[in-house]
Amino acid sequence: MPAAVAGAAADPGHCTRRPAHITGLPIAGVTRRAVWADLAALRALYLHLNPKTPPLSEDTASAIWSDMLARQGVTVFVREVQAQLVATCMLITAPNLMRGGRPHGLIETVVTHRDFRRQGHGRAVMRAALDAAWAEGCHNAMLLTGRTDPAVLRFYESCGFQTGVKTGLWALRPAAS
Repeated sequence: MPAAVAGAAADPGHCTRRPAHITGLPIAGVTRRAVWADLAALRALYLHLNPKTPPLSEDTASAIWSDMLARQGVTVFVREVQAQLVATCMLITAPNLMRGGRPHGLIETVVTHRDFRRQGHGRAVMRAALDAAWAEGCHNAMLLTGRTDPAVLRFYESCGFQTGVKTGLWALRPAAS
């Protein structure tokens, strides 16, 4: 099994604070960087975020996954419990000529398996991603969510994200003509 992310083994899976419902409970699992063999499990896990995701062929998924694993500045973190992937997120870092040359971090595709929510597994991957962003010298880490559920927003806030600091805008690719 690949080594856990630095600091993850001793960390019970919290960001800046643990919610009351898990205080004092051990959270079994390993937080680590994703590897090639995680592709099928990740694809299944992503369906817990968006069950209507259009399916990709095995060849297309493999090519994209290979690119993600090889691409500098892209890291996918996973949380594994008893050989099952239960949570994930992706950190993308980008060079920056502002802020003293410190990069930006973007966290995307945050997913926790519905049967493992509210147990600290999502926090564990978020913590690993933020720790990696700070270790890479990132000035900030950004996250966009389409979720409006107050509990989801509180989760992100408890991980250190702030609402109302900047305005997030969204542009969709135009339909092919």
